[in-house]
Amino acid sequence: MHEYALKYGCNPNQSPARVFMEDGGTLPIKVRNGRPGYINLLDALNSWQLVRELEAATGLPAAASFKHVSPAGAALGLPLSETLRQMYRVAPAAELSPLACAYARARGSDRMSSFGDWIALSQPCDLATARLILHEVSDGIIAPGYAPEALEILAGKRKGGYAAVEIDPAYQPACRERKQVFGVTFEQGRNEAAITSEMLQSIPTKAKDLPAEAVRDLLLALITLKYTQSNSVCYCLGGQTVGVGAGQQSRIHCTRLAGEKADIWRLRQHPQVLALPLRAELPRAVADTCVDLYVSGNEADVLAADKWQDYFTSRPAALASEEKRAWLAAARGVSLGSDAFFPFGDNVERAARSGVQYIAQPGGSVRDDQVIAAADALGVTMAFTGLRLFHH
Repeated sequence: MHEYALKYGCNPNQSPARVFMEDGGTLPIKVRNGRPGYINLLDALNSWQLVRELEAATGLPAAASFKHVSPAGAALGLPLSETLRQMYRVAPAAELSPLACAYARARGSDRMSSFGDWIALSQPCDLATARLILHEVSDGIIAPGYAPEALEILAGKRKGGYAAVEIDPAYQPACRERKQVFGVTFEQGRNEAAITSEMLQSIPTKAKDLPAEAVRDLLLALITLKYTQSNSVCYCLGGQTVGVGAGQQSRIHCTRLAGEKADIWRLRQHPQVLALPLRAELPRAVADTCVDLYVSGNEADVLAADKWQDYFTSRPAALASEEKRAWLAAARGVSLGSDAFFPFGDNVERAARSGVQYIAQPGGSVRDDQVIAAADALGVTMAFTGLRLFHH
């Protein structure tokens, strides 16, 4: 396929639209089902790079859930605990491959943001993963291949219109990339910097401890940030993102946004939340919204006298503020990556409130000493990578 005609561009008024290779070569993708759009393919090509690099860096299958050219979640193929199965709406008896575990984690990181996502898999989509995708609201998927039975399941989504794209895993783009803005062509070298554990060796803080799990999670955070719209900050735990703050103009707003998402992710594991008597017939998206409102301080929207019966079989009690604080205060072992340096120590202080013990950031601020002092006061291990990861 040398070019692919699109229904329209970013918006319906932007026609005609297509994707093609400037050198007249063959596109590295094949559309196996459906008709992906302009934004779909932007998500597809960004998310594929992310999962490909994650697997190369960790040796584990990887998955990502993308929305509007930034990841809502990214994860590695590690087993799910019973709590995570329940939280991610995975049936207790469901057989999960490592790839399916990666997808469940990526989707489960921020289920509100993942509604209508684009999925990327680092390995060919198998039956176990397709069975999970079947029940989620999603626009499409990119993978280096599909098991026949998996493609059959995916082709049945969205009344047969679900977009399934296959990418050539051997494809390597040119070392220079171009794009046009307002009729002006920009050219730059591709960001081919390899993110490895060697980048985490410069540790200026008093705390030097960096366990293997933290190294893995920091690599996950940094590779995720490489394909997240800047400014961006990413919190990770247990081989998955738990909060991504993307596209903010201020570094502290990135840290706050991602921290709030990480807090919601943790609160969703509270026994009182897991035991919510949600109506079985609720669509998943409605149930996810209900849980999000319940844990984020907007309980009145779902517990009001005239509303709770729409969502619950019996009216649950609100989750008390002091109980929330106690639950969040117990968070530990979270890793955080930042795509650019922290200009002030307030970022470290906010991150620590969400259980962050390990940080990787480029360093290079005129106030590095203040940022280091903030980390030292909180016992946080912080590595200076020396690599900025802006993405636009």
